[in-house]
Amino acid sequence: MSSLAAQTIFTPEEYLALERKATRKSEYLNGEIRAMPRVNFTHNFITVDIATELNIQLRGQDWDVCMSNMRVKTGPKGAYLYPDVVVFCGNPQFEDNVFDTLLNPILVIEVLSPSTEAYDKGEKFRHYQELASLQEYILVSQDRVRVEQYRLLKTQWGQTEFHELEDVLPLVSIGCELPLQDIYRRVAFSD
Repeated sequence: MSSLAAQTIFTPEEYLALERKATRKSEYLNGEIRAMPRVNFTHNFITVDIATELNIQLRGQDWDVCMSNMRVKTGPKGAYLYPDVVVFCGNPQFEDNVFDTLLNPILVIEVLSPSTEAYDKGEKFRHYQELASLQEYILVSQDRVRVEQYRLLKTQWGQTEFHELEDVLPLVSIGCELPLQDIYRRVAFSD
């Protein structure tokens, strides 16, 4: 462990070797390994309900939904990230024959936590934008009704926000809709 603490920059290969043996998930950005924070009950409810609804709507089609244990590698700089929900079309493309690092997501959804919100909206989103396959990026707040949708429109990312439980999030990239009342159905907001 002392050699790990002394080393501050890792190659992607070193990261993957460590990550595949680790008991807790870590992300890899710019040569640094960052431990993933633990999630709470609300975060889990939102993530499961989104993935469940998407699975139901996409059943029998050429789309697949994965949850937070599917690592995604972004562009050539090699950031390795764990989205809360990821959707891909057709055959999954993997980095290698271990089949644990997806290269071709169409849609990425992150459930925001107070400790990760700035990172998810900033640096992490910039890394996801390196993916040629990515068409939509969704950020879901867990402490209030707020969903941010970023859609790739030709060469620019457009943003739309949803704030009401009666709103419906159109996921154009996969031909689905997510009512916010379904996303937040098990969340009790404090006033």
